Parts: sequence; C-alpha cells; structure tokens
Amino acid sequence: MARLFLAVWPPEHVVEVLRALPRKDQRGVRFLAPEMWHATLRFLGNAEIGDVLAAMDDADLPAARARVGPAIDMLGRHSVIAPVGGLDQLAARVVEATADVGDLPPRRGYTGHITIARVKRGATVRNVVGLRCDAEFDVDTVALVESRLRPQGSEYTTVASWPTR
Repeated sequence: MARLFLAVWPPEHVVEVLRALPRKDQRGVRFLAPEMWHATLRFLGNAEIGDVLAAMDDADLPAARARVGPAIDMLGRHSVIAPVGGLDQLAARVVEATADVGDLPPRRGYTGHITIARVKRGATVRNVVGLRCDAEFDVDTVALVESRLRPQGSEYTTVASWPTR
C-alpha cells in the first residue's frame, strides 16, 4: 500500500506566476517548494497502486481549462492557496472512477486549489494573501502521485498518468 492522490501538475508558466509571489517564510508559515505545487483531484490515502491503475484505465477523463486565481487566499486556517477553477467536471470523473479505491471516501464537493504554504495554529499570514495570481492552462493529463512522508516534508513521485480527451 502507498499513500496516493490523483492530481494535475501546473505547467511552467503557472509555476512562474506563483514563484513570483513573495514567499519568505514567516514564523509558523512554511512555503512549499514549487515542485510540490499541484491541484489534487482526489486524495486516496493508503491504496494499492494496481487498484488505482485498473480503475483509472477505464476512466473517461474530459479535457479542462484550468483558471488559477484571481488572488491568493486561505483554505481553512492552515493552507495558503491559489484557487483553481475549471476542474470540477474532471475531479468528478476521477472520483467516480475511483469510488471503490483507497482508504478515504471521496470528499463532498470540490475546491480546486494549489497549496503554496502551510500555516501552524496561531500564525499570521502576511504579504501574500490577497495578491493577484492570474493564469490559465489546458489540462491534458491526470497524474497518479505517491506521497512519501519524510522528516523534511513530503516527497512526491508521479507513478502513472492518463491523458484527458
């Protein structure tokens, strides 16, 4: 079993838009490295890679046009995010295809986003929330990503990918 999720990796021009934001660590705020940035379509938790491969090989994945922005925001109290619109239908198809896979049930509702920082309880986020971040991109691939927890943070590896139609 592996810790897995299905996601969309942003292209380089989107990474550059987000990289241009002020990302200086603050007390209790840890900015993620750009190679960690992704929009999760479904978090599976602990699952067998083979089960996900079998479920996704038959999935009908619609192409999507993702819209990042219009501004950096908070998701709850612990995540600084760049909102990502346009992925709802694709996420719904991924959830439908993988409904019987993983140790976590699919979430109700979908909030597309790229997490750019984690915030500890009681910390104040300054300098980035509310800043503009406009970008768009065509989604042509869905990735199965393995997340390995390390002392220095998570490490992500793309295990497989599927084209959208």
